[in-house]
Amino acid sequence: MDSPTAAMLLCFLLPALVQSAPLASPPDTSPAFREAAERAKLLLEKILRDVPTVHTAAVTAEGLALDSSQASGLQMMTVSLGIPPAPVLKPLSQHFTMDMLVGRMLAGCRQYQGLLGVLSDRLSGLTDLNADLRDLLAHVTKMREVVELAETDETAISDLASRLHGDYEVQVAAHVTLTQLRSFCHDLIRSLRTVAPQRPRAAGAH
Repeated sequence: MDSPTAAMLLCFLLPALVQSAPLASPPDTSPAFREAAERAKLLLEKILRDVPTVHTAAVTAEGLALDSSQASGLQMMTVSLGIPPAPVLKPLSQHFTMDMLVGRMLAGCRQYQGLLGVLSDRLSGLTDLNADLRDLLAHVTKMREVVELAETDETAISDLASRLHGDYEVQVAAHVTLTQLRSFCHDLIRSLRTVAPQRPRAAGAH
């Protein structure tokens, strides 16, 4: 291949290589940011441990086990109950910034705190989980404040309370909410590990 052709080929390939290169980690790695992220991760792990127990105690209707294959058949009822899907957490990119990511983290925490608050009026055993979500919201808010991100509110509005006409609707709403919450928490942990990776301890540190 002659030099002019090689140079031209490089000109075409270079933008594609730059565009496809992985993004660097967020520039802010302050101790306060990492501490808030670590506290959030620990709380998320606790929530994920507690969700199966809470589900077993609160959701007693037949066919609504946490890992039931019937979940796909509840989509229409989920819509009719006005339960919004969880906010989507994407990898950081030029089109999905840190502001957007943290904004959706906060929106998800508020969304499920609100849904569990409504369900707590009809079912027992959800109060502690809701308190954990309140604390999680505080940690993620701290992360936003530390890096001085723009405050956005993408929290979906739900009128679940007005649509719970019977016990079965309450059971389905609790099942869907807890199932979505578990999935959202897994996504949230993955995102936190990306934006605030745990640093290895120095040799001799305890």
